[in-house]
Amino acid sequence: MSWWETLRSGLEAIRTHRMRSGLTVLGILIGIAAVIVTPGSTTTGLVRGGFGSASTLTYANAKALASKVDCPDIAGVAPQVQSPGANLVAGEENWETTVYGSTPQWLAVRGRSMALGSFFTPAEVTDADNVVVLGETTAEELHLFSPVGQTIDIANVPFTVIGVLASAGTSSSSTNEDDMAVMPITTAQEDLTGSSTVSSIYLEASSQAAMGAAYYEADQELLNLHGITDPSNADFTITTQSSLLSTATQVDNTLTILLGGIAAISLLVGGIGVMNIMLVSVTERVREIGLRKALGATPSVIRRQFLVEASALGLAGGLMGAALGMAGAVVIPHFVSNKIAISGPATIGAIAVAMVIGVVFGVYPASRAARLAPIEALRSE
Repeated sequence: MSWWETLRSGLEAIRTHRMRSGLTVLGILIGIAAVIVTPGSTTTGLVRGGFGSASTLTYANAKALASKVDCPDIAGVAPQVQSPGANLVAGEENWETTVYGSTPQWLAVRGRSMALGSFFTPAEVTDADNVVVLGETTAEELHLFSPVGQTIDIANVPFTVIGVLASAGTSSSSTNEDDMAVMPITTAQEDLTGSSTVSSIYLEASSQAAMGAAYYEADQELLNLHGITDPSNADFTITTQSSLLSTATQVDNTLTILLGGIAAISLLVGGIGVMNIMLVSVTERVREIGLRKALGATPSVIRRQFLVEASALGLAGGLMGAALGMAGAVVIPHFVSNKIAISGPATIGAIAVAMVIGVVFGVYPASRAARLAPIEALRSE
């Protein structure tokens, strides 16, 4: 029997037993859907943060840190204020998100880029202009399909949309970095926070090698500005991205192991299902196997046919699971604030794993079928 005949015979057997094959595919499908859904994030630079309800950081502090005389190893400074839960209104649509106020350097220091339009300028910060840049998700939720130049209301104040940020995905804190609005810090302080303090100051070192020097310069400058002689009494905290990245990596690794374990268990269950169904198939088709052997089919041909059936079931489950995973990646972001990325290599790998699961767990039933004696098989009822 040729490979083509073996393949045709295996697929015909699957088609004949639709219910049994469908249950087998379901076990594989669940495992693959779990495998696809994966997560991913990136951060750069230094974070200067003032924690607690009473912030001691000011816009003036940020300007001092930008001094090349006192802080030569700091390449960029971006003070930031924020107003969580701000209501944005565009026509009949409204959306609640976090609004940030910062300076033009925010774009470079935070490692962001523009998808549409432009970021605000130093002149717009000086004049406290009512302009705003939206995240991709925010623009979509407000149904602004050509957002640049349109007017939206933020906290009942009209703003002109001048740009849309390029997608950045989800941060290590599970915050959707595409769901935000950014405006000049002076505008945010006047219209939203009503305070001259800032919630954090983001710093960018001139190079990776200068990270330690930038940290020291920022620390010393702020101690001097705040009149603090004992560093242990500092009313601010400086955290490097390396420490945040280390923590985020540990969390991501834990989640990866957890999801991998769930996927492995699901695939194991699916594989056992394949083996059980194939064993049932061997029992039900004893006379068929005996007849094939009586007509000259060798044990290798019988084994090959059952392995083809098992791998076809695995492939079907993998394809359906991949489709379900991709559908979930499209639908779920409509109900949560986070986006889900789909990895092509991971999808292909998951389908390949499903086929391997089918083959591996189909070996024993196939071998059992191949060992049946023709006379005994033909005698069975």
